[in-house]
Amino acid sequence: MIRKSLSLIIFLCIAAFTAQPAVVDADSSAPSQTISSAELNTEVLDFLDREIAAHLNDIKSYDPAPPRVLGAGATGEYTWGTFMNAVGAYAELSGKRELGTRSLAHEIGQIGLLEERLGGTRFSQLYGVLALRRLGTDLNTNPVWQQLSDAERARWRKFLDVSAFYDPKTQRVINLPENYLGVAARIASISYRLGLLKDRELLDGVITRAARPFMNGGLYADDAPPTGRFDRYSNEYARFVWNAAEEAGRQDILDAVGPSLKSQMRVWWDLILPDGYGYAWGRSMGAISYEDTMEIVGFLASHPQFRPAPLPQLASAYYQAWRWLRHDYNDKSHMLSVFAFGRGNYSYITPEREWQQTTSFMGKAALAHELFMRAMTNEKVSTFPAEIQRSNVARFEFFRRSDQAAGRQAGVWLVRNGPLYFSLPITTGTKPGVADYLPAPYGLRGFANPVEQVYPSMTPFIELEDGRVIAATDGADEIKPDVDGHGLRAVWRRWAVIGAKAGDLVDPGITAEVLWHFDGAALTRDETLKSSHLMTVRRWWVAVPTTATRSSLIDGAAGRRSDRLTTDRGDLAVAVNSDWPLKVSVLATGNSALGRGAREAIPLHLVYETQNLRLDPGKPEHWTMTVTVEGMEH
Repeated sequence: MIRKSLSLIIFLCIAAFTAQPAVVDADSSAPSQTISSAELNTEVLDFLDREIAAHLNDIKSYDPAPPRVLGAGATGEYTWGTFMNAVGAYAELSGKRELGTRSLAHEIGQIGLLEERLGGTRFSQLYGVLALRRLGTDLNTNPVWQQLSDAERARWRKFLDVSAFYDPKTQRVINLPENYLGVAARIASISYRLGLLKDRELLDGVITRAARPFMNGGLYADDAPPTGRFDRYSNEYARFVWNAAEEAGRQDILDAVGPSLKSQMRVWWDLILPDGYGYAWGRSMGAISYEDTMEIVGFLASHPQFRPAPLPQLASAYYQAWRWLRHDYNDKSHMLSVFAFGRGNYSYITPEREWQQTTSFMGKAALAHELFMRAMTNEKVSTFPAEIQRSNVARFEFFRRSDQAAGRQAGVWLVRNGPLYFSLPITTGTKPGVADYLPAPYGLRGFANPVEQVYPSMTPFIELEDGRVIAATDGADEIKPDVDGHGLRAVWRRWAVIGAKAGDLVDPGITAEVLWHFDGAALTRDETLKSSHLMTVRRWWVAVPTTATRSSLIDGAAGRRSDRLTTDRGDLAVAVNSDWPLKVSVLATGNSALGRGAREAIPLHLVYETQNLRLDPGKPEHWTMTVTVEGMEH
């Protein structure tokens, strides 16, 4: 039954007048278009000149600091450190020491003192020490350090003390995910280089501890061991550990981390989307994933041994990411569209951090651009293709193969076959059932998951007789990819429980065997449920959240259902067959949390459900969903 909703009409009216950045497909612009490196360089520098100045000019004092800058909240975590990083990176890139009437060294010095008063730690400390180093590694001539008094220098030393969140005795970060070990290692290594940290033993200890996931052949870092949470942070973490070891001269750590970076960069290149979007799953998406692409290309520009493709091809990814971010940036408000209609964010991205999100873009762009243009000049790359030249891909990459302790197998299926492209991770999320980490085809055209919502996004939820709700996620008991990469088999005997802790698994007596395979532009998910004893499932339901603005029924015969979902970049056909009767509805999300995606709104959801499903140990139950990308735009 299709439910027509007034909220859909309201949604479409608002969406029609809401500016959103383009999310484009591979062939949406002329493939022969080339970009001039010099013109791109001028565009980026002009943007940073103008926008850094606009933000600086709106700040009248650091004591007290304004609660808002250019109308955006400026009291959230990491806010001032992030802006300090942007100012320092801009100073290094441009070679300027003044911008308008502002001394950049003075601004950095005063922001560091502000962060010290605020008790800033972690990324604020990293951004502080980076900004300081960008104006010179010799503090005797560093203009930031030289304009500080002795008392102010003491406060800066206190601000940059890594023990604020890293315990050198236990070699653990304090109540934080594992990726913060990489942050601690970078702070310590740069502080030691500057002469602020004198304890070489502490430096070596934190770097060695941070490198532990890559010892003995390890390639990927679990961000919440032993649960098996693998996402963009594994790539960032490896880069941070490499940078720290490079700064500290730890060749043994470089040797250990090198194979990881080689593998992780290949994964990143295989999953990148046509518009430069990188990791499409996990808790840091949207603008951050485009900034990741610029940062990663910058890193690869200065570390060619890890490049998964030639520099001109990487330049295309850099350009596409820049183009999306630049389009998303509002020249009138001087902000990224972080809280635009239909855009979702993880809960830690609050309105108080709106300014911080924008200045993060400026800082990362400035740092990446300096490295990128240096390589483009040295390697004499004067032009490059606008579109990313990507060959077809069909492979599975294991993040973890063995069933270790409370964890189990994890990895990602990477597919690119003409108009069909996606990454399907099997990993653990921040909480069971959160849509950003389910085994679903992220990046598939027309499909998008609602951000940080516990929701059956192309992965069914099952309500048991005792009221518990379970999902086949948080790794898998068995993963077996096809030899040619065109299919994947995964088995769940232990299930994640909605509302429980991530990684806590139960055996409800139900086994799910899921077979995925693709053929042309069609992806099929084929699932069989087997029970160890007679039981009744109170409710079974699954949804297909979509960026489509229209839906139409193709076939509604008994036992099967086919719908066409229409987007402005083509259609997505969804066909479902099941051994049990299904109730099918179309949900119009309006301005609810279910309608907010990382990059664009999710107006419509196709929802399939059944109640009181009987599972008999002698009779497996089976259902299939096939999604087909249609009408590729050229």
